Amino acid sequence: VVRWGRSVYANIQKFIQFQLTVNVAALVINVVAAVSAGEVPLNAVQLLWVNLIMDTLGALALATEPPTDSLMHRSPVGRREPLITNIMWRNLFVQALYQVIVLLVLNFGGESILRQDSRTHTLQVKNTLIFNAFVLCQIFNEFNARKPEGMNVFKGVTKNRLFMGIVGMTFILQIIIIEFLGKFTTTVRLNSMQWLACLCIGLFSWPLAILGKLIPVPKTPLSRCVLKVFRRLKKSRTA
Repeated sequence: VVRWGRSVYANIQKFIQFQLTVNVAALVINVVAAVSAGEVPLNAVQLLWVNLIMDTLGALALATEPPTDSLMHRSPVGRREPLITNIMWRNLFVQALYQVIVLLVLNFGGESILRQDSRTHTLQVKNTLIFNAFVLCQIFNEFNARKPEGMNVFKGVTKNRLFMGIVGMTFILQIIIIEFLGKFTTTVRLNSMQWLACLCIGLFSWPLAILGKLIPVPKTPLSRCVLKVFRRLKKSRTA
């Protein structure tokens, strides 16, 4: 019972980390693009599609992770301990920052990189690349979310057939959306090189996750650290 209880708690944390990464990256990308250029690279239909596959399929994929023996070696979680740990904040920040930087570079420099026949087609290809790369980043990041603390994110992944099936289905659905249902999402078909570029952007999240886990995090929860900073600021003002 204790093992399953810890497994449920850990799976909830995995999904929260994964979902926050999606939302933070999408929000920052659209806000920065809207403020600076007056246009958003990810439209409402695309964001609806992202939330549909990540909220439903992503939740199923991460919620079905079976309990492992390593869970019993962890210390019990106190009632006042935050649900989002410093390790989760670190992983979230690393992945979201990477996605924001890469996709904003594509947004502002994509036209000069692509050089299509017309400016209209160039904009369509650029926005499709951003949307496709963003979704692929989330698909590959699902593997990272499985192991918030472990270096080997593929450990035991083949044993969870439902996880592999959901990830595979999400990838196939994304191909269908881009190649055949572009009218609904305002996208255009991509060639093999453009698909390869999107795949490389998504795949880089794996080595990046390993590098990110080398960054040490404090034991004190982030919320308490922020409160301490605010208290010090108040004391300095009143002094």
